Amino acid sequence: MRTTDKELQILQILWDKPGSSVRDVHEILYPNDETGYTTTLKLLQIMFDKKMVTRSKQGKTHFYLANVSRGDTQQQIVDKLLNTVFKGSASSLVMQLLGNSKSSKKELDEIRKLIDELDPEKDHGNHNLID
Repeated sequence: MRTTDKELQILQILWDKPGSSVRDVHEILYPNDETGYTTTLKLLQIMFDKKMVTRSKQGKTHFYLANVSRGDTQQQIVDKLLNTVFKGSASSLVMQLLGNSKSSKKELDEIRKLIDELDPEKDHGNHNLID
């Protein structure tokens, strides 16, 4: 399922603040009120129809929850980026990311650790003793 930029912004809000009302989402999405409340309502209705969010009603107020996980959505977006922009080359994607950003020492250490864990050539302490 294709996620628009605004839908992704709304999902970010709902992942961080599950059970938000339209007003809650609207105030975070448009803090300067440059866009009408009905625009946010319509976006959430479209997302509900696409089954991206669920909603419950308390009185006159609808409360929304993301119906797609952050991890699945991130994976979908990365997969699309990898396949369309980098022609399936994970190394090109990673090189571009690392070359264009200032990663902290902690982030680089985490990346090294992940690479070590994924490396089939590395000894990960899984020793099979054969008698």
